[in-house]
Amino acid sequence: MTEKYKQPAVYMMTSSNNTVLYIGVTSNLVQRVYTHRQNLVPGFTQKYKCHKLVYFEVHTTMEIAIAREKQLKSWRRSRKNELIDGFNADWQDLYESIV
Repeated sequence: MTEKYKQPAVYMMTSSNNTVLYIGVTSNLVQRVYTHRQNLVPGFTQKYKCHKLVYFEVHTTMEIAIAREKQLKSWRRSRKNELIDGFNADWQDLYESIV
């Protein structure tokens, strides 16, 4: 795995029908999304089957990434949808594009 994947990132995962959104933060996006997809993380993403990566942002520090995660979590669903639409209009699973 190259160093470009070992950067602080904020990401959004959704269910197969795009009804449930999960927002998280990590220092290794590829590894973290893999663990969600394989149901290795007990909790929200496992319960609601949020296995599709639809949005992510890479940041320079973990502090910035955490602040952005908190900001995104405070938004209404409609605003989150607009952000995803601008980044990934078809809500395609982006996992293959980051591995």
